[in-house]
Amino acid sequence: MAAFILLDTETTGGESNRICQLAFLVAQTKKPLRLFNSLCKPPVAIDFEAMAIHHITPEMVDDKPPFASCDAAIALNEFNKEENVLVIQNAPFDLEALRLEGFAWKGALIDTLRVSRHLLDLPRHSLQYMRYALGLYRMENEISAALGESVRAHDAAGDCVVLYLLTQYLLEKAGKSKEGVFALIELSSKPIALKTIRFGKHKDKSFDEIAQTDRGYLEWLFHSEAQKANPDSDLLYTLEQVLA
Repeated sequence: MAAFILLDTETTGGESNRICQLAFLVAQTKKPLRLFNSLCKPPVAIDFEAMAIHHITPEMVDDKPPFASCDAAIALNEFNKEENVLVIQNAPFDLEALRLEGFAWKGALIDTLRVSRHLLDLPRHSLQYMRYALGLYRMENEISAALGESVRAHDAAGDCVVLYLLTQYLLEKAGKSKEGVFALIELSSKPIALKTIRFGKHKDKSFDEIAQTDRGYLEWLFHSEAQKANPDSDLLYTLEQVLA
C-alpha cells in the first residue's frame, strides 16, 4: 500500500550543510502514524546560527552514528519506493541536504511550500506561520500524544507533525482522493507568480512597483538567484514575467 512520507531535517548550516537530525512520519490508510526520528553525527561542525534555531549542540550528536547508519536513515531507505509519496516543506532545501548524504528519492514529491503558495491566500507560507494562521496547532496534541513526541518549532520531529496537519489541510482543498493527491504533486512543480517581495530593501513592495522604480535591482536579483545552487523557482519565474 502506498505511503506518504512526511519528512524534515535539521542541518549544520554553513557552506557544507549536512544533516544532524532526520525525522519523518509514515502515513498509510487504516494504519496508525509511525514516527522515525534520529540525531546523527555530521562530518562538519554545527554552525552557531543553526544551533540558535534548532538547539542541537555538538555534545548532543557526538556519540551518535553518521547519517547513513542512523535508524531513521535506514528506515527511509526501506520506504524509498516509486509508489510512495515524499512530502516536504520547501523541498529543494531538504532534498539537497539528503543528496549530500548520498540519498535520492525514487517516488513522487509534494512540496507543501509551493502548493500553499498556489492554494492559500496568506501573506506568508512558512510552516510555523501556517501552523497558527490555519489553526493547525489546535490539532497537535492528540497526534503528538499518540506518537510520544512534543511539537517544538524547528525540531524535525515536531515539524513533521505540523507538516502532516498541513498536508491534510491542503488535501481538503484539493480533494481527498487520488485526483487530489495528483493535483498536489502537479502543483509542486508548477511555478507561481509572487505578488510581493519578502526580503531586501523593497520588502513587502509589489514586483510591479519595483519594476517601475528600481528595475536594475530586479535584474541584479534575477542573475543572483539564477546562480545559486538551489534557486527559488517561483522567484525566478516571477522575475522573468516582470522583466519580460
